[in-house]
Amino acid sequence: MEKPPRKWRYGINRWVILALVILNIFFVYYVYYPVLPHIQLPAENVSEVPLFGDFFLTNTMVATVIADVILILIAIAVSRAVRSGELIPKGIPGAIEAILEVINNLTESTAGKWAKSIFPYFATITLLVLIVNWMELIPGVDSIGRLEHADHGHQVEEVIPGSNIWTILSERDAGEHAEHNGGYNLVPYVRVASTDLNFTVALALISVLMTQVMGVRALGATYFTKFINVGGIFKRPIFGFIDFFVGLLELLSELSKLLSFSFRLFGNIFAGTVLLFVIGTLIPVFVQSLFLGLEFFVGLIQAVVFGMLTMVFMAQATQGHGEHHEEEEAHA
Repeated sequence: MEKPPRKWRYGINRWVILALVILNIFFVYYVYYPVLPHIQLPAENVSEVPLFGDFFLTNTMVATVIADVILILIAIAVSRAVRSGELIPKGIPGAIEAILEVINNLTESTAGKWAKSIFPYFATITLLVLIVNWMELIPGVDSIGRLEHADHGHQVEEVIPGSNIWTILSERDAGEHAEHNGGYNLVPYVRVASTDLNFTVALALISVLMTQVMGVRALGATYFTKFINVGGIFKRPIFGFIDFFVGLLELLSELSKLLSFSFRLFGNIFAGTVLLFVIGTLIPVFVQSLFLGLEFFVGLIQAVVFGMLTMVFMAQATQGHGEHHEEEEAHA
């Protein structure tokens, strides 16, 4: 028996998307004309009054706190799913369990017996950076905030006299209403934390510092001979001096990790945020959704890269500087 044809041949979801695109075109060109947001490197202050001293609450701090709360809620959900006795957790706990299993397998295959000590850092950094990066995909982040007076800001007009409701004038209308001595910029309440160098540098410091701690735990004080090796200068002068300068290069390499960790994450996410701003202003209909998909994968890749490099560096720190050479001599 043949099934009757569906009433909606192409599915109702396609018509919903088409209706949303039409409404988007109407609002963009007839109700609210898009204006390029204000872009700057430092995080903006959310609080007008300092919390203490000269310390203000910034919008990237708000984003970090939100990401921390989300991470804690995920941990609670996974913990409850484990205690419930379910063999295969469903929903978000199941997805997190799959991610953690992949991370654990990678750590065990790389770090060996030190996997249990390195795994928490790998998993926490990866999930935190992933949540922070994906916050730029949430509507309202970087787009909802307060207006702040600026010399080179956008012109605005008051919709209801005496109220706090404002509308930003487009360039086609600003010539009639604007005063040329200033304007306003939008200061968002929440800004993606990884677009702030303070966040990426702090995360890089934690990663590099705990790498050294892991090395000291595994090798004790002899770990520092990796950087300052003077033992062979008197025994083998030529090769001893070579080992000494190689140690200095290792020290320089550890310090350079701070720069590579910080600017790789910051540069990719900040550039992606600016790209979304520009595309949303130039072509505000539908096209930005394609770039949101691109930023989804960029945020995922950067989180995995940051976490995996931390894990690899920690695993390398647990291995003695001359272990491979000593093993070859023993076999000989």
